[in-house]
Amino acid sequence: MTKQIRNIAIIAHVDHGKTTMVDQLLRQSGTFADHEKVVDTVMDNNAIEKERGITILAKNCAVSWKGTHINIVDTPGHADFGGEVERALSMVDSVVLLIDAQEGPMPQTRFVTKKALALGLRPILVVNKVDKPGANPDKVVNAAFDLFDKLGATDEQLDFPVVYASGINGWSSLEEGAPGEQWGPDMSALFDTILKHVPPNTGNPDAPLQLQISALDFSTFVGRIGVGRISQGTLKPMQDVIVMEGPDGKAVKGRVNQVLTFQGLDRMQTPLAGPGDIVLINGIEDIGIGVTVTDPANPAPLPMLKVDEPTLTMNFCVNTSPLAGREGKFVTSRQIWDRLQKELQHNVALRVNETDEEGIFEVMGRGELHLTILLENMRREGYELAVSKPRVVFKDIDGVKHEPIELVTADIEEGHQGGVMQALGERKGELVNMESDGRGRVRLEYRIPARGLIGFTNEFLNLTRGSGLISNIFDSYEPHKGDIGGRKNGVLISMDDGEIFTYALGKLDDRGRMFVKANDPVYEGMIVGIHSRDNDLIVNATRTKQLTNFRVSGKEDAIKITPPIDLTLEYGVEFIEDDELVEITPKSVRLRKRYLTENERKRASRS
Repeated sequence: MTKQIRNIAIIAHVDHGKTTMVDQLLRQSGTFADHEKVVDTVMDNNAIEKERGITILAKNCAVSWKGTHINIVDTPGHADFGGEVERALSMVDSVVLLIDAQEGPMPQTRFVTKKALALGLRPILVVNKVDKPGANPDKVVNAAFDLFDKLGATDEQLDFPVVYASGINGWSSLEEGAPGEQWGPDMSALFDTILKHVPPNTGNPDAPLQLQISALDFSTFVGRIGVGRISQGTLKPMQDVIVMEGPDGKAVKGRVNQVLTFQGLDRMQTPLAGPGDIVLINGIEDIGIGVTVTDPANPAPLPMLKVDEPTLTMNFCVNTSPLAGREGKFVTSRQIWDRLQKELQHNVALRVNETDEEGIFEVMGRGELHLTILLENMRREGYELAVSKPRVVFKDIDGVKHEPIELVTADIEEGHQGGVMQALGERKGELVNMESDGRGRVRLEYRIPARGLIGFTNEFLNLTRGSGLISNIFDSYEPHKGDIGGRKNGVLISMDDGEIFTYALGKLDDRGRMFVKANDPVYEGMIVGIHSRDNDLIVNATRTKQLTNFRVSGKEDAIKITPPIDLTLEYGVEFIEDDELVEITPKSVRLRKRYLTENERKRASRS
């Protein structure tokens, strides 16, 4: 008798409770014994994921329910990690769409759902957090139906089952209950819906082997590990195979060393794996994303996986500032290049090219977050480098310059509506939809060039006093929309190398907001603050008080200084202009002009 297997992917917007839900499924399926302490949010185990509370890397786990092995593939909720999403969906037979009972479907959910519906996967809708005070499950189910319809779902896909749940309290139900009460005993309603509605795998175990690699892992013991689902045939350890890059690509012979499957969050070695199994294999060095591992006698390669093209590009350069090499371990162009090559092995949506200039690499990704997460990881590993302002990737279609357009959703309070609409209008945004929730908040939907969103997040948070929520997603390429205004303020540039003194900060306080504090090192050409006007100003940030024996009574010793702006990596990347760089080291983030001396800057502006 063949083993019963179900493969599902879980889709949710950031913060809709997906990770908590997977935790509950792992607990209630008996995967963890009662005495085992389950670490909260088992799935988000990467340091940056924990800090930001978002899922970045697609991860797998598996549970057993009533004798059926259920593989659960976690997908990121953020569109910038779309490279992860497309691969995850190639391993599953159905998607569980998790939606917050108050917020309803959000753009990121829309992005992944569109991909899933296009692949013909049938969705299961889970309305989570139904016990929240503002929950409105009926409205959310209707909104989900409209969304599926808009995204071109078939009649079968529109006939989806609905499960109501509270992930944090660990219960689910097929029926609506009274507000404030528990509607179901445990997660069994969701488990049973998965068994009933997710189609079992129909692959033939006796056919030639067909295993498409959807994700890569790396281990220092066994080298590269390929993760994928077996469509047909069977796989054993030490089996000879052929690895093919699509029907017309090159083929390489290899031998599979170990075959592992997921059990809970662990990986278990298995003597035999068949159709529907999601397996990890090692022993083949040249394995890559999208290749098919198949039978040498009767090869049956699948087409290579397609991944959306990158829309943003940044230059990663060697750090050439006077403070270079003080804090980082890896500072040379060779080390940065090797690290980027290593990243390419599993980050499929990334592209890296060398440029004509020594020590400068062009890195393309799906969005600002995609690239800044890579930078954050590199910086934590001890790398030191400088990066340029992000630029969008233009395309030439029939001789006309096209640029990426994003779909933006902003949830704001009604009082901030005018300012946000004006700011988006200035950035060439077109209003597509506007609806009020009747409780003082408005949802605005805009289509806007991707260029217009670079640097907008901070302005948006200021306009909404921190109460607004904004998310964006790639929509399409359209003809170039014309010029968009840049930053409104100039910057304060240090004229000298040295250390900053409180006295100098006191003198500069009325010139604008500072990025630096007393005792920070500065160098000529470093940006120390935002000028209150629209031009750049060169300032003396290392000036000290003249020491004389002349004394004045009064309060001149009490220097009042406005606290500096906390300079984060994202803020720096969004803030800079084309002639500036962000210097990133394991301990600090600094801003600088590309040309450090005044003469070089003048010469560059003339050329």
